[in-house]
Amino acid sequence: MAAEIGAPAPDFTLLDQERNPVSLDDLKGQKALVAFIPFPFTGICTDEACTLQMNLGKLADLDARAVIITAHALPTNKRWAEENDLSLPVLSDFWPHGKVATDFGTFDENLGVPTRTTYVLDADGVVRDIVATESLGVAREYDAYVEALEAI
Repeated sequence: MAAEIGAPAPDFTLLDQERNPVSLDDLKGQKALVAFIPFPFTGICTDEACTLQMNLGKLADLDARAVIITAHALPTNKRWAEENDLSLPVLSDFWPHGKVATDFGTFDENLGVPTRTTYVLDADGVVRDIVATESLGVAREYDAYVEALEAI
């Protein structure tokens, strides 16, 4: 069942770019952005990730944190994170391929990647908003995250 506003986010545990496990339980206790990125090393995805990275302090001021999830392998995520100085967790949903994205309802079977969707969670792990774009070629607006987090 796909993630829905008002319902608990699907449970997950994935490895970040440093091979540390990160789970939904780890995100609880603070608001969180769970941002699915379709294609690391592309302009829009990199810009979105760097915007999150640049605003980690502002997110902390909102009592929030962010994680990125891709359907790419750990070495890809590690290299992408290193090349872009990303300290926020970049989680690999590579195997079973796209399972977490599928559980959230954001996996595009035809492309084999998640759509450009972010789930805004409250401190209990409940989905409070969904920020998405209709096209992989359109970036999500950071201000939409702030608005959603402030509404919680």
